Amino acid sequence: MDLAVSQKGYKKAKRKKEEVKLVRGQCDFTILFTVVTLTLFGVVMIFSSSYHYALENFNDMYYFLKRQVIWSLLGFATMIFAMNFDYRRLKVWAPLLYLISQVLLVLVLFIGKEVNNSKRWFGIGSIGFQPSELAKLTLIFFLALYISRNKSKLKTFTGLFLTLIIVVGIPAGLIAVANLSTAIVVAFIGIAMLFVASPKVWHFFALAAPVAAAAIPAVLLPQFRYRLVRIQIWLNPWLDPTNKGYQPIQSLYAVGSGGLFGLGLGESRQKLGFIPEAHNDIIFAIVCEELGLVGAAVLLTLFIVLIWRGIKTAMNVPDLFGSLIATGIVCMIGIQVLINVAVITNTIPTTGMPLPFISYGGSSLLFTMAAIGILLNISRYSRTNKI
Repeated sequence: MDLAVSQKGYKKAKRKKEEVKLVRGQCDFTILFTVVTLTLFGVVMIFSSSYHYALENFNDMYYFLKRQVIWSLLGFATMIFAMNFDYRRLKVWAPLLYLISQVLLVLVLFIGKEVNNSKRWFGIGSIGFQPSELAKLTLIFFLALYISRNKSKLKTFTGLFLTLIIVVGIPAGLIAVANLSTAIVVAFIGIAMLFVASPKVWHFFALAAPVAAAAIPAVLLPQFRYRLVRIQIWLNPWLDPTNKGYQPIQSLYAVGSGGLFGLGLGESRQKLGFIPEAHNDIIFAIVCEELGLVGAAVLLTLFIVLIWRGIKTAMNVPDLFGSLIATGIVCMIGIQVLINVAVITNTIPTTGMPLPFISYGGSSLLFTMAAIGILLNISRYSRTNKI
């Protein structure tokens, strides 16, 4: 009896000794400064790339600029709120938020606003909301909670497979119906978070075959054959230079004509009707054309700094829940940047993917800024804040 009590007391003392006392310190100002810089740069580039299109279509050269400024201010307010919202309280809200996002993903397929022959939006007039943006964040929260509470299940291949198929596969599948690129982002977020938490790396090699098999219908089904055409155009855009290959060709012209230092801010020629809606997903091509290789390199460096500091935050946070959320947010931003730049340079087939903080868009910017706010909040509880 005495031996059992002493052992129990020893273990308790050992755990207490190992615990790191933390205080709520300062946020990561490198992340904050980088995000502010990226957002302001995005506002400048949206005006530069959109004023000609806005003047022709809305008789107001500041049409997109004014809207992006408003969304940016709302985004900063959301970021500040999230930065001061204790991320651990998300443990209570994560299941409900995840459920709401799945319901919205189903509803948008039936009652969503149709844009470019696909239903991805809820909206009235020019104001829209993409439930897939909410789904990315809620998946991060819920998956982080599920993993932190069921880490032992990930030790088995079955547990890992079911988590991937059910928790990640359901939102990814619903999104893939109308938006394959965002579904890929969701899938990569889930895989990255599971990879960080899983003790057995070989499970992921074993998952490659079933995951690839699940993706085949997204390309081969008759209603999705247009995706095969995109692959053909990617291999040779000049097969259809006036239609399917038009955008990648014009993007490459913009990137190539920028040279080392660019044509100058506001001096892009491709935005003058050659690239339709250049302020949206294809805005990186205008950055390359106006600011050249140097400007594009500076922009990509800012993203690299943001991702690096996000990884540092994930490594230094004291609990698994916070570490996984930080991992998911970093992956969400990094994958979107990678896909966008790869599309513009024709490294991968054309698909729609906004460049975070830079492309025009309200809901995308708002949810990204909310994610950054959560990341900043997590950085306030770093292990470096010891007492």
